[in-house]
Amino acid sequence: MGRFALAAIAILLMSATPVHADVISDWNQNTIEVLTAANVLGNPWSRAMAMVHVAMSDAVNSVQPRYTRYVATAPVAPNVSPEAAAVSAARHILIQVAPAQKSKIDEMYADSLSRIADGSAKTDGIALGEQVAALIRSDRATDLTNAPDTYRPITAPGVWVPTQPPLFPQYAQAKPWGMKTADQFRPGPPPQLTSAVYARDYNETKELGGTKSTKRSPQQTDAVRFWTQLNFGPSWNEAARQLSARKGLNVAENARVFALLNMGIANTFITDWDAKFHYNFWRPVTAIRNGDMDGNDATERDAGWTPLNATPMHPEYPSQAAIQAGAALGVLESVFGPGPVPAFMATDTGDPRLQRQFTSLAQMAEEQRLVRVWGGIHFRNTLEVSEQMGQKIAAHLLGTCMTPVR
Repeated sequence: MGRFALAAIAILLMSATPVHADVISDWNQNTIEVLTAANVLGNPWSRAMAMVHVAMSDAVNSVQPRYTRYVATAPVAPNVSPEAAAVSAARHILIQVAPAQKSKIDEMYADSLSRIADGSAKTDGIALGEQVAALIRSDRATDLTNAPDTYRPITAPGVWVPTQPPLFPQYAQAKPWGMKTADQFRPGPPPQLTSAVYARDYNETKELGGTKSTKRSPQQTDAVRFWTQLNFGPSWNEAARQLSARKGLNVAENARVFALLNMGIANTFITDWDAKFHYNFWRPVTAIRNGDMDGNDATERDAGWTPLNATPMHPEYPSQAAIQAGAALGVLESVFGPGPVPAFMATDTGDPRLQRQFTSLAQMAEEQRLVRVWGGIHFRNTLEVSEQMGQKIAAHLLGTCMTPVR
């Protein structure tokens, strides 16, 4: 189980094993910094990350055809710099999604180009990267993520309904990455309110997830406070950077793993929103305060119960955190293995002094799932179903996108 650690410990751990970084890892971190500065969060964050990393992967594989490209159709250009192509592709995507950060992006871009030898390979690589970025932008131009928000908050005439609109409901109809439709892996419905599974989950979340819980441990509370939505995607990318560096992946391998990882994360926001707004299942705070109305004798109402976490503005089933954990785990374990790995860190995006340490990817995924019960905003069955959804997304991407060129 992860725990808080001092930044100094992280530095010692990182220095214990030789590491190697490349332009893909550099621009993974650059992209996160730019999106943070631009205040791009949640669903749009995942879309931007996927666009940048798919563009870099297609750019690299337009030079070194190790893996199939996502949208690039131009002939392979073996005499250009793959590094120049990758950073150029990343720059052009980022300027589109975060135009106010152009000066910051260009400063990063100039630094990257300064490390690449001048000449026609570099110049042609820059041009290639721009062409690939344009293809990716065109592919996503009609993905419906910017469709008008027409969510209708209504129950029955005269009955109050929360008036704050849900977050990004249009993603329920968005175009996924490498999948046919958003409902391709939609799960079956949540448990019946009268079922034993529902009663089990209700009472577990009620007992562990409330602000006044006496059953939740201090360590669990620390984990809940770390695993906010702001840390989910960045932490999986941070883990990938650390493990990739230690494994010494080459540029094409690195481009592929980051592309698949961020395609998977982007898909979790789309597939999850599809299922959430299809089933429209209530959150624990609503369920527990209305436990006398669910028809289940094993669920006792608590009229004043509040969750430790603030309840997100979208339905409970499935869980984005758990789908994301399953998808990221599936992609990264395909590269780094399912067992123990060298210790790695997840760092808080707002306070780098706060970190969690893990010795396997499964360990991090488990903690990311369970904090949603400990924080009082999900039920256990939801997390189990959602993890399976994420694993299916990962398996599908691994079998159909960025596959080895034979």
